Amino acid sequence: MNIDTALQKREALGRPIRVGMIGAGATGRAIALQLGTPVPGIRLVAIANRTPEHGERAFIEAGVSACMPAESAREAEAAISRGIPVLTDNPSVLTECDAIDVLVEVTGSVGPAAALALDAFKHRKHVVLVNAELDSLLGPILKQKADRAGVVVTHTDGDEPGVAVTLLRYLRSLGLHPVAAGNIKGMVDYYRNPETQRVFAEKNDQDVKKVTSFADATKLSMEATVLANATGFHAGRRGMYGPPCKDVREIAGLLPSDQLLDLGLVDYALGAAPYTGAFVIIHEDSPLKKVQLAYYKLGEGPFYVFYTPFHLPHIQIASTIGRAVIHGDPTVAPIAGPVCEVIAIAKRDLKAGERLDGVGGFCTYGLIDNTVAARAITALPIALSEGCVLCRDVSKDCAVTFKDVVAPPVGLAAELWHEQMAHWPIGASVSQLSLQSAHIGGMS
Repeated sequence: MNIDTALQKREALGRPIRVGMIGAGATGRAIALQLGTPVPGIRLVAIANRTPEHGERAFIEAGVSACMPAESAREAEAAISRGIPVLTDNPSVLTECDAIDVLVEVTGSVGPAAALALDAFKHRKHVVLVNAELDSLLGPILKQKADRAGVVVTHTDGDEPGVAVTLLRYLRSLGLHPVAAGNIKGMVDYYRNPETQRVFAEKNDQDVKKVTSFADATKLSMEATVLANATGFHAGRRGMYGPPCKDVREIAGLLPSDQLLDLGLVDYALGAAPYTGAFVIIHEDSPLKKVQLAYYKLGEGPFYVFYTPFHLPHIQIASTIGRAVIHGDPTVAPIAGPVCEVIAIAKRDLKAGERLDGVGGFCTYGLIDNTVAARAITALPIALSEGCVLCRDVSKDCAVTFKDVVAPPVGLAAELWHEQMAHWPIGASVSQLSLQSAHIGGMS
C-alpha cells in the first residue's frame, strides 16, 4: 500500500502514527508547525527540550493550545491516551513511553543524540534523524544497532541527502544507472565564523554556530557524507569539486568521467539554478537510448542530470515518518561501513595550546574525505573536535589529526566512533578504488 493511502487509512481508523520530537530549535519548530496541521495519519504527541519554554513555543506555533508537562513515561502515556500532547525536559520520558511510535531527533548534538538513539532502540522505537552532525559521524554503527533491535533509523526526506536518495531510488527503479548525486549549493566560504554570521542568525532566529556551519562547508560535507554512506559513492577529492554552474544540468560535463564510472561521486553544483534541491547523474551509453533522451531534451549524454528543485525538511519529513513506521523503509541509511567522513580543517593558523570550538566555530571547518584517505593521516573528525586542545601548531587549511591534540576525544560519541572503525576496518568494506581520491587535488 502506498504511503499516502496507508496514512489516510490510519486517519480514518483513528490510529495515527504517534510522533515524539527531541529538540525545539528553528528546525524543530518548523516541523511541529507542519505536523500540527495535522498531517493525515500522523500526530505530534510529545516534545522534549532542555528548555521547556522553547518546546511550549513550538506547540503554540503549531496551534496546540494545551499541552501537559510529564516527568515520567507513565504520565506521558496517560496524557497521550486522552489526546493531550506532552512536554518534558527529559528525553527518556519519550524514549520509554509506550504511547509513542517514532522519535524525531532535531537537536544537532552528537553525544546526547547518540545516547537518545540508543535508548530509543532499546525501547523498540524508530528514529528519524534531522541531524547530519550525528549521522555523518556515527550513521553506520547506529544503523547496525537499529537493525539488531528490529527498528528503523533514517535520515529524513527534505534534507538534501533524503531528496537525492529518494530521486536516486526512483531512477534505479526505472532501470537507469546513477553514477553521482549531490546538493545544489548557493555559496561556500570556508572562513565564515560566528562573528560574520551573527546578524544573519539573529535575523532568522537561528543558532549562530549552526548558521556558520551552513556557510563554511561543514554542513554541506556532512550531508554529502550521509549521502555517500547511503549510496557507496565517494568524494572525488577532499572537499569535492563543487563546480560553479549557471544551471544544475551543466554539472554532468564538469565532473571527471573516469571517477563517475569507477567510483560514483557525491558532489555539489555551486550557484546553480534552480538554486536549491538535489541532483542525480545517470550514465547511458546505448546509442539508441541516447537518441531518445536527446529527443526529450536531456542532452547528448552519455551523462544526464535529473534533479528535484526543492528541499523542504519540515514538510517532507512526513513521508519519512510514514515509510519508517508503516513499511520499515529507511529513506536514507548507510548500506555498510563508512565510505566518507568529515574531518576538521584549520580556518586560520592555529597555535599549540588552543582549544578547538567544534562545528560552526572560529577554529575549524569540516570537509568530506574518503575514509581510506582520512584514516591514512589519522584525521580528527570535526564532530569529535570540540574541546580538544592542540599540542602543536596547525597551519591554515591543513587537516587537524589525532596526533595534533593533547588527548583523544572521550565520551559516548568517541566510543561509538571507535567501535565503528573497529567493526569496519579500512580495506575490509571500502573498495581499493577509493585510494585514488587521496591523491586527486585535495589539501593536506
